[in-house]
Amino acid sequence: MKTVQAIKRKNESFVFQNQADLNEPLVLVFGNRYMLESNDIYDEVRELFPNGHIIFGSTSGEIIDDKVLDGTVVLTAIEFEKSSFIVKNRNVDDFHQDDEKLGKHLIAEFPKEHLKHLFVISEGSTVNGSALIKGLENLKSTSFGLSGGLCGDDDRFKRTLASYNETPKEGEIIAIGFYGESLEITSSNYGGWTTFGPERIITKSEGNLLYELDGKPALDLYKTYLGEKADELPKSALLYPLSVKETENSDPLVRTILNIDEKENTMLLAGDVPEGARVQLMMSSVDDIANGASQAAELAMNGRKMPPELALLISCIGRKLVMDQRTEEELEEVKAIVGNDTVISGFYSYGEMAPFSGQDSCKLHNQTMTLTLFSE
Repeated sequence: MKTVQAIKRKNESFVFQNQADLNEPLVLVFGNRYMLESNDIYDEVRELFPNGHIIFGSTSGEIIDDKVLDGTVVLTAIEFEKSSFIVKNRNVDDFHQDDEKLGKHLIAEFPKEHLKHLFVISEGSTVNGSALIKGLENLKSTSFGLSGGLCGDDDRFKRTLASYNETPKEGEIIAIGFYGESLEITSSNYGGWTTFGPERIITKSEGNLLYELDGKPALDLYKTYLGEKADELPKSALLYPLSVKETENSDPLVRTILNIDEKENTMLLAGDVPEGARVQLMMSSVDDIANGASQAAELAMNGRKMPPELALLISCIGRKLVMDQRTEEELEEVKAIVGNDTVISGFYSYGEMAPFSGQDSCKLHNQTMTLTLFSE
């Protein structure tokens, strides 16, 4: 595996951190939404990598090595020397916002023989990540893994952009299928948030749209808890996500709010919030989040045969808001475990995709650090 990385700041060209000649590389370009709206961004990257497979995704913060950047574009180009990959993409508008159907069509385009892993970069403004995963796992055998994340737009929640071999645009969902006998890919996630306050029951919901808790409008109840911070919704909701337990014995999933509808008194979340599920508010601290990142890295490294050559990190925007000036501490925790020789890239997101530890089925998470580690 050979890699090069570069950083682009506003009104500047890409500055490369290292140099190497790459043949038909996978080029991952994560950046600020305003930067990706430039009409020249695709042509600029294409000129650098004429035979590259170029994937864009907008972020709520860019990750390169153990640094967190804002208002930039970070580029990581990878040549796989012993393995291969296939990239497919679909747009939500072509499926009338039926994310499960989109997922089914997307996975059907990949040859299943020798498929090791599927890594997904999805639009993050409207997608129901749970439904997308359900569609992608429609034909899933346990022979391949699934991870990825939802694109971000800082804390604005206005629009997210993504693309494959074209100018970034809204509504795109991109999947990368990795193939190869020697390829080792592991993924994991961990949060570091704790519940507080009373447990409530979801009494009315539809997919990822939440209407009522304990028979009362969910948004009204949420605003009561937020107090003065209710004026900052949906941004302030990132500091107080929801713990959702579908059944008494199921692992709790964390859900954050993507948007609110004042007129309908509803909240749109990044993944499913099924009726009958038990819900509690959550909170965290800087130390808890840093420790959670360390736990995620330990889980991803557990049982690996080879040291990772590449680590793709997707962490939630809510973690970044809590960490503030200390955000890089969670990346430092990860780097200390995956090793100094591992190339690190990624972004802060509106949702993360990964299985629970020890489980095969992928889930949509919020407020977690998710790692996908690669070696050939």
